Amino acid sequence: MRRTFVAAPDFRPFAQMNTTPLIDVLLVLLIMFILTIPAQTHKVGIDLPAQRPGPASMPETHRLAIAADGALSWDGAAIPDAELAARLRALSARPDAMLQLESAAEARYARFDAVLAEIKRAGIARLGFVGNDRFTI
Repeated sequence: MRRTFVAAPDFRPFAQMNTTPLIDVLLVLLIMFILTIPAQTHKVGIDLPAQRPGPASMPETHRLAIAADGALSWDGAAIPDAELAARLRALSARPDAMLQLESAAEARYARFDAVLAEIKRAGIARLGFVGNDRFTI
């Protein structure tokens, strides 16, 4: 009986790089960018006035606060949504009056955005944001 031996296959390393994992990572990054870009470009434009030179007098200041559940309060007293527009228009008629907007950290952004849009429609030019220091790093 005659035996024949077959030579072992040649196991040399490939000289080519496997690009499949690289393409997978790039596709995941592309999807992440597509999902995050619309959230970053949403904004409400507000024209804030430049600081006027001269003596600093204490302006009439009112504070509008948004609670975590979306409820509004004007200088500490709760107000309904229907009354907000009238108060903002009355405030914009007084040139030295200033509005401070405060929002709870747990308040929804959609609610904050709606209130900010209402402030812009009323023509409030003197607007300050209260409580932003807790969000800084």
